Amino acid sequence: MEDLHNLNNAIEGELQQAAQYIRSQHLRDLVHRPDRAALCLQFEDLTVDCTRQPITLKILEKLVMLAEAKSLPDLIDDLFAGKAINLSEGQPVTHCALRSPEYQSREDYKKRSSFVDSLRTNESITTVVNLGIGGSDLGPAMVTQALAGFHDGPALHFVGNVDPAALYDALAQCDPHKTLFIVTSKSFTTAETLANASLAKDWLQKNGVAADRAIVAVTANTERAKNWGIATDHIFAFDDGVGGRYSLWSAVGLPVMIAIGSKNFAALLSGAHAMDTHFKTAPLGSNLPVIMGLLRIWQRTFLGNTAYGLMPYDQRLLGFPGWAQQLEMESNGKSVDRFGNALSAPAGPLIWGGVGTSSQHSFFQWLHQGRDIVPIDILVARKSAIRPDDPAWQASHKTLLINAISQAEALAIGASNTEEPHRHFPGNRPSVLISWEMTTPYALGRLLALYEHITIVSGFIWGVNSFDQWGVEIGKSIASDIANGKDLSGLSPAGIAFLKKLDE
Repeated sequence: MEDLHNLNNAIEGELQQAAQYIRSQHLRDLVHRPDRAALCLQFEDLTVDCTRQPITLKILEKLVMLAEAKSLPDLIDDLFAGKAINLSEGQPVTHCALRSPEYQSREDYKKRSSFVDSLRTNESITTVVNLGIGGSDLGPAMVTQALAGFHDGPALHFVGNVDPAALYDALAQCDPHKTLFIVTSKSFTTAETLANASLAKDWLQKNGVAADRAIVAVTANTERAKNWGIATDHIFAFDDGVGGRYSLWSAVGLPVMIAIGSKNFAALLSGAHAMDTHFKTAPLGSNLPVIMGLLRIWQRTFLGNTAYGLMPYDQRLLGFPGWAQQLEMESNGKSVDRFGNALSAPAGPLIWGGVGTSSQHSFFQWLHQGRDIVPIDILVARKSAIRPDDPAWQASHKTLLINAISQAEALAIGASNTEEPHRHFPGNRPSVLISWEMTTPYALGRLLALYEHITIVSGFIWGVNSFDQWGVEIGKSIASDIANGKDLSGLSPAGIAFLKKLDE
């Protein structure tokens, strides 16, 4: 154990020295090195171009050595073997198993598929409203929007916010006699979700609709769902080992399946499973999630960049940065390691982003000329699924592609103008250009699994537990105490004054 600790320290020391060296280099020079093509990685039609990263092959080799010293191969094996790697909750992490072909023969999956097939042919249901929050909302909403071109089921609305305006605006577009509600909550105790569910139940009853037939539940706590009033045949369960932000592959993906159908949902799972297999079996040096996870470590830990941007050049991927933000920041936004020891350095970065080309006319100014260096991923499909045989529409998509590559090049290379400093672009701003043939359910599943594994890899190397989220509990606990009239003497004077105004 001491030898391993010494090895970790030695490699980390070498990487710190490498970081000092790379700071003296400029990307406009690095991108022209003859060995740069080795940083352009391929899996199926998915291309991950890391050539505009401030890194060399020798540094990448050192990062792979760090991963080995941190026992990354063993931890990946433990993940897929179903070992209890979520130490604080004593649970395995099971979401990858949901994507295997074998899972689709299980009774719970068949029940879900049968329900969906029946619902999609039921003309009396024209609208579905999903009530959930966090992973019970962000993932399904993002996937449904991303696959809008495959959406041939009922209209879908997603309500996550406890702000009653969110539910009100959704209900304004619904006929109570033709609407199905999905209440999605792992514990079936989520306060925001149950508040919205109660309002929805009241809305149904006031319009003469039997709520027990117009509401279904997705949960890991079936007893609580029954006690709340959900009929047994309207409850779709999932495993406790499936964390919220990793849950869209489970019954939490029910609204996605309703939107795109069972066949397309199975293709989504197949894409994710393909990435799982690659992650599990590929050598570290050619493993896409591992390499991208190591780049995350390189940028955050060794180069000290506190934020990471995700820029999909696809309007339908509008929700992708928000989904990835929860994925990374809830997983790796930790200050202690898996065993409860304080970290010696920060772990996960701030994740943010927006859609290109709109973002180019917004915050890209800051990316190009601000003092902060913020590495980004630029994501784009090489072909559009919109009117593929129409030259004018495809020409418009080509314009999108040109913008994506131009931003990657401009950020890296810059443009010197010492005579007009306001027109000077320093460059040396890193990016990864990720592209694939076309955004299909399979391609999207593969992409999302890639980012899940990037988070898991970096979490393993930082030594944190990427599968719990205790940080979300404290605010919920205080809110519960306030709502239940408990002693508030521990609150700040300003907080107590604010609450008193609510009762005036």
